Amino acid sequence: MPSSLVAPASTPAPLSTMPPTTPRPAPTLAPLLASLLGFTVITVDVSAVNIALPAIRTSLHGGMAGLQWVVDAYTLMFAALMLSAGALADRAGARRAYTWGVGLFTLASLACALAPGIGTLIAARVAQGGAAAVVMPASLALIRQAYDDPRRRARAIALWTVGGSVAMAAGPVLGGVLTEAAGWRAVFLLNLPIGAVILALLARTAPSVRRPAPIDLAGQATAVLALAGLAFAAIEGGHLGWTSVPVLGAAALAVAAGFGFYAAEKRHHAPMVPLGLLRERKVGVSLAVGFAINAGFYGIVFLLGLYFQQLRGMSAIAAGLMFVPLAVIITSTNLVSPRMAERIGRRRVIVAGQAVLALAMFVLLPLAADTPLWLVLVLLVPTGMGGAFAVPALTALLMDAVPAHRAGTASGLLNALRQTGGAMAVALFGALLAADGGTGFSVTGMREALLAVGLLLCATTALAAWLLPRDARG
Repeated sequence: MPSSLVAPASTPAPLSTMPPTTPRPAPTLAPLLASLLGFTVITVDVSAVNIALPAIRTSLHGGMAGLQWVVDAYTLMFAALMLSAGALADRAGARRAYTWGVGLFTLASLACALAPGIGTLIAARVAQGGAAAVVMPASLALIRQAYDDPRRRARAIALWTVGGSVAMAAGPVLGGVLTEAAGWRAVFLLNLPIGAVILALLARTAPSVRRPAPIDLAGQATAVLALAGLAFAAIEGGHLGWTSVPVLGAAALAVAAGFGFYAAEKRHHAPMVPLGLLRERKVGVSLAVGFAINAGFYGIVFLLGLYFQQLRGMSAIAAGLMFVPLAVIITSTNLVSPRMAERIGRRRVIVAGQAVLALAMFVLLPLAADTPLWLVLVLLVPTGMGGAFAVPALTALLMDAVPAHRAGTASGLLNALRQTGGAMAVALFGALLAADGGTGFSVTGMREALLAVGLLLCATTALAAWLLPRDARG
């Protein structure tokens, strides 16, 4: 770890002169490690579960729709509640909110591991997602408060982002090993000791500043309804039919709740999503780009977990090991990205990363059951490089675009949009993959989904190139 990330040690005062009630300053390393571990564990949980899905389907007798809900119950609650969780991090203080989130996440992980049926597992995943929503913005706000110096803060945020990206890429490998060796429940049990370590680190972290941040109940309720309706329509549309009454009703609910959300935010004296913040060019573009990047990456991870096991008949551990090169590429690219952003500007890095990820969607279009495995690995190279190149610069751009007291709100908003992108991609991919009624794997549906997400990434690439500032730092 670079020495610049650790605050210089101060000379301790003699014991005889130090008041017995004076607390010792918390080490700077403790909040960074706690934030990094928390972000890592909630990210690993997403991609590791993707590899465990076929085992969950066999054990709990769930169809494709059930598997989609196992993933999206987590990501949707993650996305929807993160909007209020950002304000909670500001209101309760980052350390306290983070402690609450980690504690609930650990308990919900235990409930997932003990789930007797698919419905119980989905309910426990809802609780997990709600807890993760608190952890995500609080972890970034904790770093923002721990580092006043912009350069140290940028490096700490880069390290935080690297940890999350590596966790997302390494999650399938870990998920495959755990599922094959000890069963799919071990994927959730792993969170228990990690949660205990995070709580111990938080006990050594100084209390955070608490700021007034009213909870916007109307905005939160309409956000949950909008995302839930959208997800139901996307997931069940592939199984019940796009013109079925439940699907059309869910779509109508999503639209109505979306308008209700806008009205609630416009009228509330302290909205959880300040509409004025969205008018800032850097903020608006960052949100759109974050949505598209996660749609591409989450969609690919969900797709490949099923492709390797259902279409090619590979074991869970073999499927997980196929992600090892991807993890290596993401790790190395994440390390290069911050340096490239300093050298050529964040705008160029963000645009280039999206363009490469869009390319990744298109080069995977010829994928089939008999595609040589070495070629599959080669085709995955742009997937690893694209998002990993863009996300560190994207996160730093947003954090510098907002004042310090909006750090929790802004990080919550960015990650809410990123998780929504991932959830919608899983819904889209799952609906198209189950074109035969949910009993197999549709290659045609896979290609339609890849094409749709690729076009979305092309659109946000053009948006970033057009609207982001062209200065050296931008």
